[in-house]
Amino acid sequence: MIELIIIGLNHKTAPIEIREKLAFHESEMEKALLQAHSIHSLKENMILSTCNRVELYAIVREPEKAVQDLKLFLSQYHHLPLQEFEKNLYLLVGEEAVRHIFRVSSSLDSMVVGEPQILGQIKSAYQMATDLKTSGIILHRLLHRAFHVAKRVRTETKISNSSVSVSSVAVELAEKIFGTLEKRTVLLIGAGEMSELAARHLVSAGVEKILVTNRTYERARSFALQFNGEAIPFEEMGQGLKKADIVISATDASQYLILPDQVVKLMKERKQRPVFFIDIADPRDIAPEVGDLANVYLYNIDDLQKVANENMKDRQKEAQKAETIVNDEVAKFVQWYQSLEITPTVVALRKKFEEIRARELEKTFSLHPNLTEKERQSIEAMTTAIINKILHDPITRLKQKDEEVMSDFYIHTLQTLFQLPDQTGEELKEED
Repeated sequence: MIELIIIGLNHKTAPIEIREKLAFHESEMEKALLQAHSIHSLKENMILSTCNRVELYAIVREPEKAVQDLKLFLSQYHHLPLQEFEKNLYLLVGEEAVRHIFRVSSSLDSMVVGEPQILGQIKSAYQMATDLKTSGIILHRLLHRAFHVAKRVRTETKISNSSVSVSSVAVELAEKIFGTLEKRTVLLIGAGEMSELAARHLVSAGVEKILVTNRTYERARSFALQFNGEAIPFEEMGQGLKKADIVISATDASQYLILPDQVVKLMKERKQRPVFFIDIADPRDIAPEVGDLANVYLYNIDDLQKVANENMKDRQKEAQKAETIVNDEVAKFVQWYQSLEITPTVVALRKKFEEIRARELEKTFSLHPNLTEKERQSIEAMTTAIINKILHDPITRLKQKDEEVMSDFYIHTLQTLFQLPDQTGEELKEED
């Protein structure tokens, strides 16, 4: 019987240095897929490669040999000795492999549980395997069920509803303060990585204008161009504060850049229009007393992280519900998967009995040429019913999921007793 296996490593089992060395770059994926597909012990294959994981999915004829072949493939393809990464690999077979891909597609195995990117990455990997014809009946069924499971988890749980990154929490809080971020202006003080990440979240949430100020004006101008924004000289920061509804500060200044007296004056000029300060600098850029002023909302990085941690706890609760969905879907897939072993023998058995029935009917009709068409149809129906009743109990028993039923033994016995051809299931068409 052919088997489903997964060999891989991820952020839990391997450091970034190892994951980088074993990653498959998008430009090389076609070559890698076809090269793996040429391995004789593999029947179907797919490669999933992201920043957090590298996994090979395979339907194999000889599991033990296929495992060694795939390890050797990883080593040779990446020119990396096996001993440098073998300890980081995990091997999943059969039901555990099914459970794994369902959990991965539902973002239960991600570094940030509930993140949506992984599903798109899996779909892209599957699409390439489909285009290159390295996937077949079992991977087709497996991946489509994985997509179905991911959809169930998204719609039946709240696993992705709350923000769990500092930047996304900032956007979530801003939306609570202003209702909508459309037509809002953001001032970024500092043009580093944290500011860029926050800006991307805010732009995707619909803010209208990005203003950027930085001690180095050229840096501010370059940064602003990324978002079709406007650069402001650092010494003119006050002009930007007047215009901004949201202020994100992330510099490496050694003392406060924004003090209460400045903001009191600013609020008068703004006619008390609300302003949201997000201080993600360490040490802080904004004096904490600023948050005590009317119509001023101030959150520092610890505040944002606290909200993110609380949201993560909520996601973990929802993840428990998602695991129940995964278990339910694994059981359904395994039932179908196991039927691949049984179905060819059932088909061959029915064919054998049908051939016998047809031959005997032909003899009977030749001995009784005067039978009417209605009589012939009655005999046909009767013999069909007899065959169905004879086969009903053994086929039902064969399909039972009881672990005590020795399906391999029964299949071999039927093949021997009725001289059926040895079936591999490789010519099967998928059944729903």
